Amino acid sequence: MNDRLAIDEVRPLVSCGRFPSKSVVGEILPISAIVWREGHDALSASLVVRRPGGLSSRTTMAPGAEPDTVHALLHTDVPGMWSFRVEAWSDPFATWRSGITKKMDAGQDTDMLGNEFEVGARVLDLAVTRATTAGEADRAALLSGAADALRGDGDAATRTERALSAEVAAALAADPVRELVTVGQTHRVWVDRREAQFSSWYEFFPRSTGGWDEQGRPVHGTFATSRAYIDHAADLGFDVVYLPPIHPIGEINRKGRNNTLTPDPDDVGSPWAIGSRDGGHDAVHPELGTTEDFRGLVEYAGERGVEVALDLALQCAPDHPWAAEHPEWFTVLPDGHIAYAENPPKKYQDIYPINFDNDPEGIYAEVLRVVRHWTSLGVRIFRVDNPHTKPADFWNRLISEVKRTEPDVLFLAEAFTRPARLFGLAKRGFSQSYTYFTWKTTKADLVEFCEQLLAHVDEARPNMFTNTPDILHESLQRGGPAMFAIRAALAATLSPAWGVYSGFELYEWQPVTEGSEEYLDSEKYQLRPRDFAAAEAAGQSLAPWLRALNRIRREHPALQQLRTLHFHDVDNDRIIAYSKIDPATGDTVLTVVTLDSLGVQEGTLHLDMSALGYDDDARFSVRDEVSGNEFHWGSSNYVRLEPWSAVAHIVSIPPCSGARRVELSYRTHTVD
Repeated sequence: MNDRLAIDEVRPLVSCGRFPSKSVVGEILPISAIVWREGHDALSASLVVRRPGGLSSRTTMAPGAEPDTVHALLHTDVPGMWSFRVEAWSDPFATWRSGITKKMDAGQDTDMLGNEFEVGARVLDLAVTRATTAGEADRAALLSGAADALRGDGDAATRTERALSAEVAAALAADPVRELVTVGQTHRVWVDRREAQFSSWYEFFPRSTGGWDEQGRPVHGTFATSRAYIDHAADLGFDVVYLPPIHPIGEINRKGRNNTLTPDPDDVGSPWAIGSRDGGHDAVHPELGTTEDFRGLVEYAGERGVEVALDLALQCAPDHPWAAEHPEWFTVLPDGHIAYAENPPKKYQDIYPINFDNDPEGIYAEVLRVVRHWTSLGVRIFRVDNPHTKPADFWNRLISEVKRTEPDVLFLAEAFTRPARLFGLAKRGFSQSYTYFTWKTTKADLVEFCEQLLAHVDEARPNMFTNTPDILHESLQRGGPAMFAIRAALAATLSPAWGVYSGFELYEWQPVTEGSEEYLDSEKYQLRPRDFAAAEAAGQSLAPWLRALNRIRREHPALQQLRTLHFHDVDNDRIIAYSKIDPATGDTVLTVVTLDSLGVQEGTLHLDMSALGYDDDARFSVRDEVSGNEFHWGSSNYVRLEPWSAVAHIVSIPPCSGARRVELSYRTHTVD
């Protein structure tokens, strides 16, 4: 082993190898590198993969379309830490084969090629030894016969026929003779379960599931009444339900309706003001039920094919037990009071943020205990509130330790923050990340935003929520029902993971004040029961569209991918088009979405045929998964979208050949 040859630009690589890149079970992960050497001798490379548990394998990498590039596909089939390295090596047989072929083509014959025959035979002798040692007698006999022919009689064509045959080439490809082997650095890949990449989220407040009493007043929900909302989410095709904090809610400085500082006696407060005399982060709100009731809800959800994601919000109400037992965990002001949370102009007098610079070991141990408590009750997904306001090394340590013994546990970062923080947290272990999708409404913004995600595809996975209890975007306030359908279509087809907050399907659109993104009568501060069945029966629900989107996502593996996302040109800035391909099956889906919720938009769609694996003059039949209609398409196609009938075409395209799919998977991996 030596460093004789050069290995550069190995991908995937995150922060120069400081952090592992990301993949999920079943994904085909493209590996690429640049390998080069001086002179004209043939050079090749191997990919050496080490699986969780220690089993290793070596495969020869394929040459890329660009000179000196090599590629391979890593099929990850179990969760855990994988590793890989690239090995560059001189290929003496390929060098010999190229040289003697050129000399024979130039007219050189037996008398002039004596040394060439012997050089080739000696390489084959080495290959025979390897095959014999491996106990592969048939391969050894094939290679030995080719070496004997080179040393035998006859003209050049006769003596080289066996050595230049496809059979010998295949035998040497399976176990090549490698010289000047140069071993590259080892790189890590953390492989999560499939749901880390592909999942559909539905958020609801368990306390709002109790319906109304005879006087029409909301009744506080329980874990038992929450089962109906689990059923609703499952019926819509969602596979994760995210519950805001279910813990006791503080009474000191409790907020009233619409965030007022003067609550009524019956106001329920904000679930994010965690903790009271009834307990803290390891307790449940007594009106919701007991810990065993919560365990029963998790089990019931599992029976319906739905996972429960629990909020992990590291903050406290003033009457949280931590405030009394560990005042050193908070920031104390000069006047002796603990500082409450602020995000000007917003003030959160009911919440104390934790100061992680005070007793970091004690805080870490307690949070780890809390997480372990909930995983013992069946929780395998945590949505982490505002992780960018806590130290990055804290999350790296916590998530790594949890995954060391429970690798199936996932963490979603609610990191509505600058890219450096968003991607930095993802590198440090978060399985998914909220993004700025909610605020990306123009075609230019959406394309730029998604290209940024593609540039970070090996380190971060987006989860595109259409709305949250905190975010009612202006487009939903003013765009009417069709805008809800448009935003759902974009989120569900651009990203493998997407989500909605309950009430989205009912077109809830009213802000608390003009220019605000807060909901009027925000569910953060009061109970908001909903009658989904009545709304759908009256034709006033987006539920059928949400069902359709989640069905199409399940049926088409292409929509479960991110790294193959590719935008296509439409000569109308109010229409956006993009495709995805599943490398394993060839499933190909093209989505065309109007960005205008109030009027008709039409234009010419110009397909990038090479990105779909087709020649420019190809024609094919496509099927619209939304309407069921079929069209005959080529490189240019007329499209028309009417928001009152269909906001999107989600088109299934016949797959290209397997070889071209492999080429496309390499190509998409090299996006910068």
